[in-house]
Amino acid sequence: MEKRVRIKDIARQAGVSPGTVDRVLHERGYVSVSARDSVNRALEEMGYQRNLLASALAYNRIHRIVALLPDFTKDPYWEQPYAGVQSAARSVQHYGVQVESHFFDLFDAADFVAKAQAILENPPEAVLFPPLFLHEGQWFLSACQEQNIPTVTFNTQIQDVPCLCYIGQDSYQSGILAARLLNFALGDHPTVMILNLDISIMNARHILEKERGFRDYFAANRLTAIDIVRCDFENFSNRDELQTFITRQIAQLPNLAGIFVSNSRAYQLVECLDAAVLNRIHIVGFDLIAPNIDYLNRNEITFLINQNSVEQGYLSVMTLFKHLFHRRDLIEPIHFLPLDIVVSENVQYYLKRQQSFLEVV
Repeated sequence: MEKRVRIKDIARQAGVSPGTVDRVLHERGYVSVSARDSVNRALEEMGYQRNLLASALAYNRIHRIVALLPDFTKDPYWEQPYAGVQSAARSVQHYGVQVESHFFDLFDAADFVAKAQAILENPPEAVLFPPLFLHEGQWFLSACQEQNIPTVTFNTQIQDVPCLCYIGQDSYQSGILAARLLNFALGDHPTVMILNLDISIMNARHILEKERGFRDYFAANRLTAIDIVRCDFENFSNRDELQTFITRQIAQLPNLAGIFVSNSRAYQLVECLDAAVLNRIHIVGFDLIAPNIDYLNRNEITFLINQNSVEQGYLSVMTLFKHLFHRRDLIEPIHFLPLDIVVSENVQYYLKRQQSFLEVV
């Protein structure tokens, strides 16, 4: 039987009083840096494991985490990371962790700032959010840093301002992967399109990084005969306008062989194309949302790149939980998730894996 480690044993090993050990274990009262380091070193050497549930119940403390998320009623993709956040919240609630979800308008940077300011006025112990707006995301990260609020970002990586951890895809590598997938289907002297169905592209780093990776793939492989065209269209919610725009672009590009849709809206492109065009153009997009899966199964989308959006939300909460309870300074600052290549033949495997994160209790 494993010998039980007592507080007085830890105190003897660390050369401090039992009261000091108690204060370190339960994070209350003043403890000098040297004494805290001695206790933590003794805890590690003696293999001591705290009973997190008992500790939380004994001190009846609420650990408040805030998730600032896009309003998913405007885009079905964002329901997936929210579902991951909710699943993780259920897993940690018994430890006295309360996860609050606040929502901002996906297409309004000013609304993001307003919601972020409200959070800072009643600061939580930790924050997670996707910094979709580059400049506003940088500001919020800096503000959290000033208030010593540990922050996890997901979906979109901002390198200029550090955070506790980034969880999500490597956007640059995802652009390279998309180019490689399209390259399999290209003939002689083809044209490929990067289609951005989004707003304020220049303030969306993840979109720009995908384009950079896409272009770099063809440049690195000296595929100079390939013509790359970028098209941005912001009013994508208006199907008639999008269809007019796409029809015009295709008419002007007789050698168009492939389209890379840089986000989860590939289904909106497919809805604007007739059967003849769909038969000759290969489409690569992102994310396992229902309309994309439907068109993938009908072979109207050639490939989907799965960014593990549910897992992004789930792991963001669990990383902050680990930080708050274990005080681990060794959390990796970058946690890239795999870029899964999904086709109709394997999509069910990835859907089952995604569901497993939602069933965690």
